[in-house]
Amino acid sequence: MKMNRHILGSSASSYAPLLERPQLRVEELSSTIEDIFASVKVNGDKALLDYTRRFDGVSLSSLQVKNSEIKQAESSLSDTLKKAIARAYKNIYTFHKAQYPEDVVVDISSGIKCWQKPVPIDKVGIYIPGGSAPLFSTVLMLAIPAMIAGCKEIVMTTPPNQKGLIHPAILYAAEMCGITAIYKVGGAQAIAGMTYGTVTVPKVYKIFGPGNQYVTAAKMRSFQSGVAIDMPAGPSEVLVYADDSGEVDFIASDLLSQAEHGPDSQVLLVTSSLRIMDSIEEVLASQLETLPRRDIAAQALKNSHLIY
Repeated sequence: MKMNRHILGSSASSYAPLLERPQLRVEELSSTIEDIFASVKVNGDKALLDYTRRFDGVSLSSLQVKNSEIKQAESSLSDTLKKAIARAYKNIYTFHKAQYPEDVVVDISSGIKCWQKPVPIDKVGIYIPGGSAPLFSTVLMLAIPAMIAGCKEIVMTTPPNQKGLIHPAILYAAEMCGITAIYKVGGAQAIAGMTYGTVTVPKVYKIFGPGNQYVTAAKMRSFQSGVAIDMPAGPSEVLVYADDSGEVDFIASDLLSQAEHGPDSQVLLVTSSLRIMDSIEEVLASQLETLPRRDIAAQALKNSHLIY
């Protein structure tokens, strides 16, 4: 698999073009996003159902995931996958629990104290991309910190497939995190739903989660409406730096784990090792053959860079 190869000199000016992030066409999307937000604000659930039919190709009778669907998810997954999700849960929980902030009290002067106290956001929304891959890891990475923080309500939106279903791994991870408010709606319309609230989808105070350009533009629009967001994330990207001690197999896996997110993803490898420079493409090609999403990853690699 051929990436764009670069051997750089000492001039910093040659680095900048290679490190430019993929650009979001937010301005071009603004008209579409405005239409979606206006429709959801006025028409609520009806607009969400209409957009789901138009964009996801499925007609739903209800937006909310039933408890029976959540319970059924566990029985449809392999023991191997359930153990992997449980292990990821434990690791993510342990890492974030250690970051829980303590109250800070400072004596400024005689009789004057200032303090800092962490207070959880009562109601948060998490957006889980659907599309061609179930990002159940995103459920864990967003919901576990919210649990630890003590958020009273965690609202999750994610697009359904053409059968009107959510991937069982996403539902299983959500149940593990104690999330029962799950809604079958994706894209910019999901962000609009959590921004304004509808009869079915609650209004939230802050929205978290990655997505495509429409989701990113919608989150920025949501921020303008007074709802906080984490950041305008997307498309997926990763930069790996490796010296000669690096394991080429591991490096290739790290690069492909992001490249398979979408054809607009971008991965960069910066290495000080000619050994890695010369062998990484062969290993990438070998690992790529075993990926179910190899066509998507291959497209992303064409726009990615190998830098020595």
